[in-house]
Amino acid sequence: MNIKKTVLLPLITAGLLAAAPGVMAAKFKMALGDAAGGTQWELGQTFKTLFEQKAAGKHTVDLFPNGQLGDEQNTVNNAALGTLDFSVLAINNVTPFSPSVGVLTLPYVIQSAEDAKKLTLGPLGKELTENTIRDAGVRIVGWAYSGFRVLTNSKRPVTTLADLKGMVIRVPKNEIMIATYQSWGINPTPMAWSETFTALQQGVVDGQDNPYITVSAMKFNEVQKYITNVRYLFSLEPLIVSESVFQEQKPDVQKAILEAGMEATEHSYKYLLETEDKIKKELAAKGMQISDAADGEKEFIEKATKAVWPKFYESIGGKAKLDQALKSLGR
Repeated sequence: MNIKKTVLLPLITAGLLAAAPGVMAAKFKMALGDAAGGTQWELGQTFKTLFEQKAAGKHTVDLFPNGQLGDEQNTVNNAALGTLDFSVLAINNVTPFSPSVGVLTLPYVIQSAEDAKKLTLGPLGKELTENTIRDAGVRIVGWAYSGFRVLTNSKRPVTTLADLKGMVIRVPKNEIMIATYQSWGINPTPMAWSETFTALQQGVVDGQDNPYITVSAMKFNEVQKYITNVRYLFSLEPLIVSESVFQEQKPDVQKAILEAGMEATEHSYKYLLETEDKIKKELAAKGMQISDAADGEKEFIEKATKAVWPKFYESIGGKAKLDQALKSLGR
């Protein structure tokens, strides 16, 4: 028997199989803007587990939290270029690339977790997904539901707009969010997410807004004292996949991505409902003082909706698009 032939043939065959399209295992990378422990991490970990099961171990997903692969807007660019596979990021960081998604970030459109789920998983959400593929070269395959962005600060309790005066509030580089704070009488400071904790710690800014789960995951209780329950923006954090990467996959892998994304979305919704109150109590126990906005947030709502909604009708696809969203919510 030719020993060399006996040994080499299986090795050569294995090498050819490994090189064959669709056979070689892929290791996908997923970027997350937040630290481990928040809703982004929960969505990402759930997707990873489900996808790897559905892919029967042929493909894996590695998570890179806390902005390790770049800030959230950069990850959209990188996914569009096909140099990054997946990213979980705040919806407001998708809006600059696909403006119609901004309908989900107009102040006080979403008024409950149920509203958020109806919009993202209903006809409007599907339309926005198609728009994002067209505009940004990325596909939304899942959603993290993170809750309303509450306002935190290190100065004093805030229950009225007058209490905000003189404060320096960090916001993302998002026109709708900036315009909302301007409608409340202050000029916010746009700042990258990766710089926010240090800016709060050093007193460069006095406050910021994010959901309870994010406040906890980022340990903002170490640099912030006060929380105000405002409900101007429900934080949605889509899981995006590079459309070019998605299209390169075989149908069974595409199916696994889509199914894992939807199942992870359902998990995220349940996770929010089960954990938010617990986290709120934990933050209070750590010394954060929690207040509600006065008069049911009436002055916040009136100023924001009157000033901000008309300003962005054109970018979201017309007033009819907002009317469509409100009608689907029974308003």
